[in-house]
Amino acid sequence: MNIKNRGLISIVEQVGRKKNINRNILIRALEEALLSAFKKKHGTNIDLEAKFNEELNEVEVYEFKQIVNKVNNPLKEISLINAKKMNSNLTSNDIGEDLGIKMDNRNLSRIAAQNAKQIIIQRIKDAERLTIFNKYKNRKDELVTGIAKRFDKAGIIIDLGHAEGIIPTREQLEKENIRIGDKIIAYVINVLENTKKSQIILSRIKPNFIVKLFEQEVPEISEGIVVVESISREAGSRTKIAVRSKDTDVDPVGACVGIRGARVQTIVQELKGEKIDIVPFDEDVAKFACNALAPAEINRVLVNENNHKMNIVVPDNQLSLAIGRKGQNVRLAAELIGWKIEIDSESKVLEKKENAWLNLSKITTLNEVQFHTLYNYGFKSINDIIHAEDNFFDHTVGFKKGQFNIIKQIAKTIKDETKQLKKKAKQNATNEAKLLLMLDKIYTNNKDRKHENNITLKNLTHISKSEIEILHKNNYQDIIDIYLENDLQQLFFKTKLNKKKLEAIYNESKKILSTIIGKNLL
Repeated sequence: MNIKNRGLISIVEQVGRKKNINRNILIRALEEALLSAFKKKHGTNIDLEAKFNEELNEVEVYEFKQIVNKVNNPLKEISLINAKKMNSNLTSNDIGEDLGIKMDNRNLSRIAAQNAKQIIIQRIKDAERLTIFNKYKNRKDELVTGIAKRFDKAGIIIDLGHAEGIIPTREQLEKENIRIGDKIIAYVINVLENTKKSQIILSRIKPNFIVKLFEQEVPEISEGIVVVESISREAGSRTKIAVRSKDTDVDPVGACVGIRGARVQTIVQELKGEKIDIVPFDEDVAKFACNALAPAEINRVLVNENNHKMNIVVPDNQLSLAIGRKGQNVRLAAELIGWKIEIDSESKVLEKKENAWLNLSKITTLNEVQFHTLYNYGFKSINDIIHAEDNFFDHTVGFKKGQFNIIKQIAKTIKDETKQLKKKAKQNATNEAKLLLMLDKIYTNNKDRKHENNITLKNLTHISKSEIEILHKNNYQDIIDIYLENDLQQLFFKTKLNKKKLEAIYNESKKILSTIIGKNLL
């Protein structure tokens, strides 16, 4: 098969211009392709070299052999006699030198020619990828504009002119409906050098996408007069962006909003209706937090510098507005200012304060001033005091030096006593449960039927028939019911019987049951 070098050169140059690929890169690709084709035909043991001839505008392939007197290896050597037939100027002085013999490409096989074509195509693709990488590697974190070209399982392919980008599925707005042919603005998050897929990775959900849109729409931002201090975003739903002005005559919020909201509306339209809150930045973190939670009204802000946390109190009717739907407003505000935010209504704060008082008032040595001081510092329970640093309040109004350590010791004692009480209560509950199980056996287990007569009210001494009727009428059917009441005052209230008589009945009931279950209940 005859490879028309000049025709190939013409095609390569056209491809170079169309795809904006350097001509030298394509020439080297053509040299490599023809070299490969010749090796396919003649084998790899011969010494070949391909060079582009600028005058003839074609690629020439040469076979090199060493000039010798006697040929031992025909693939590597040529006799001086045969060499002179190709170049009459050669002499015996040229023995040992290499002779380049131009190869005839007219009889290359179809397969060799096809391989050469594949190599050229591959080198063109490699060169194209390198060109795209070099063009876009410095455009990371910038906006690009393109046309939605097609969809595949990885995402949306965007035609950027001389290159293609991709918006992966994870980087797309959730409810956005993009169609083929739509104009798309996207944010470059990465440019890959070696990949068979799209090299330019794009996004429409990154917070910086919003920042770049504002830079594009607001001249004051692009010129550096207005600065974007921070941003928080839940893509497709809501964004908060904090701005500050370096010029006292320029309102940062007004600059971003534009006349009649024109600037911000352009961005909202690009984001398919995503809400944008433009927040004035403030060096005072409490004021900044209030701005971030707007339009909710804020009553007061308690700042905890050590834990980077703030408690914000709002009127009861502003709580849902401050928190936002599914907590979105407070979540975005916290991310915007970089602090943890806890929001409470006035009534909730009052309830917490009452609970704290109930807890801390167990320390009877605390006065009212000390309680309020502890509460304002975030101490709301005995445990909070126990885990505080020693001498925490040594230099605080209302506390004498070393007094807080004494309070800590009292708190530890109260905790230990409470622990013991809980342990005792748990044991009592366990004993009560065991007793109830034992008593239940008296009713349900056939082998205990012998005790049924022993638990009737008739077995109680010094009780009249009328008194038994009164007890039955008030649901005290046997001595078990009497024992389980465990409250003589309640027993008296229901039956109106003599108190001393009821006490005697109760004590006798316990004595009989102790005998039955083999455990002292007295």
